[in-house]
Amino acid sequence: MKFRLYILFSLLSTSLWAQPKVTTSVNVTKNKIGAEFKLTLKTDVDTLSKVKFPEAKNFGALEVIQSYKIDTIKNGSRYQLIKNYGLTQFDSGRYVIPRIPVLINGKTAFSDSIKVEVNDVKVDTLKQKMYDIKDIAQVESPLGTWWIYILILLAIAAAGYFIYQFIKKRQSKPKVEEVVYKSPIEKATTLLQQLEKKELWQKGEIKYYYSELTDIARNYIEEEIHIPAMESTTSELIEGLRKAAKQHKLKLSNETVENLEKVLKQADLVKFAKVKPLDFEIEEDKKRISNSIVTIHKSIPEIVEEDDELAQWNEQQKELARLLKLKKQKRVRIISTIGIVLGMLMLFLLGLIYFKGFDYVKDNIIGHPTKDLVEGQWVYSEYGNPGVRVETPKVLKRMDASKMLPKDAAALIKEMQTFVYGSILDDFYITVSTVTYKQETQIDLDKTAENYMNLMESQGAQNIIVKTEDFDTQKGISGKKAYGTLTVLDKINGKSTKMYYELLLFSQNGGLQTILVMHREDDKYGQQIAERMLNSVELQTPQQ
Repeated sequence: MKFRLYILFSLLSTSLWAQPKVTTSVNVTKNKIGAEFKLTLKTDVDTLSKVKFPEAKNFGALEVIQSYKIDTIKNGSRYQLIKNYGLTQFDSGRYVIPRIPVLINGKTAFSDSIKVEVNDVKVDTLKQKMYDIKDIAQVESPLGTWWIYILILLAIAAAGYFIYQFIKKRQSKPKVEEVVYKSPIEKATTLLQQLEKKELWQKGEIKYYYSELTDIARNYIEEEIHIPAMESTTSELIEGLRKAAKQHKLKLSNETVENLEKVLKQADLVKFAKVKPLDFEIEEDKKRISNSIVTIHKSIPEIVEEDDELAQWNEQQKELARLLKLKKQKRVRIISTIGIVLGMLMLFLLGLIYFKGFDYVKDNIIGHPTKDLVEGQWVYSEYGNPGVRVETPKVLKRMDASKMLPKDAAALIKEMQTFVYGSILDDFYITVSTVTYKQETQIDLDKTAENYMNLMESQGAQNIIVKTEDFDTQKGISGKKAYGTLTVLDKINGKSTKMYYELLLFSQNGGLQTILVMHREDDKYGQQIAERMLNSVELQTPQQ
């Protein structure tokens, strides 16, 4: 009987010794809300063993935020497998990481359970100012968005090019006339007859009637006398007609030219001033045009032997008319293309405003100065004595502000240094100033803040609202903070702007250090700059 019990205990101990074991540990047992507990599971197996660690979203009340890759360490003929999990909890309290099953060669081995503690984050609202929740940050692709705008611009440029070519092709198509006329007079007479059959002015379409009537006369004069009548104004046409009559010795009376001029001016009034002639006036104008065309035709000699000078003049007039026509066609193509491209750009901007909002278009398309400052390369530098170390979007420039001080105040000052970016009339303004006194001076920061506001008021600030509170730098140097709104009036442009300002004042060993940031009240990027700047402020003690 004793021998059997011995054999049984031997087999049991061998079985227990052969059972796979999982070692459990965590990096910390106490942590803050949302911080990571790193849970580590280790197991020692031979090279032929198959191990499967669990994949779960939660281990007990703790959330699995990261499942790390398995690390393998070879030790002779065995492997040590290490699996790490990142766990967290967003409620304070004491929790237990339960036993976690690990499958080894088809058998389940359990890790040890471990107690952990999650603590609240202590916030001292007396020292740390509370801020509003920030806007949702837009996640941009690694390439950014610049390539999208390039593609859009290329697409618009390509569309403009094809539109230009399309208009050019249409204008270059030869206009085939259905009727070929033997002479300009035959063409003009026939067109006048066709115009009367349309009965345009009887139907109330007086503008179109006068337009066609004068076009017939202009076209006849251009083809018969070879002057650019279609492209000329009324005064230019009449002057050119009289000049041509003298050069070619045409028998044109002043009455004929004046009748023609009278109809052309009447047509201009109808087309551009919306004048409505009476019926008998329209009949008279039609007769004047018809008679003028006939008179001009009769004034041209039937047989004219053109000398070289006359032939050259005619060729010049034809070439001039052709060039003017080409110039007009080119101008129409360019204006049409520009108009269509601008229309496409406007539709694109309206689409962006509709889907993204006006702020997006203003910040990314039109441009936003303070947004550029936020995203630019900042500079951390020291200014003045006692030194003020502060991070700014641009290097501040030194200026002489001592002349702005009253004489009694300037007499007390040993050294004053002022550094600025922008001006009080700009939408964004920074100034850092340091003062050391000739004698040890007790400085009242509240009174100094009041004097600073008076100085700003003398520079054009109005409706100043002031709030004050204590302020401590990151290293615990105490000072005073004044903040609020004011209105800046630009007397030159007559424009007023409501601004938000923050002023820090410090007094160390009789020295005075001030930092002012001012931006438009509705400028969220200006607010970001101010927060980043004021959180970076550090001070130096005065140098003796």
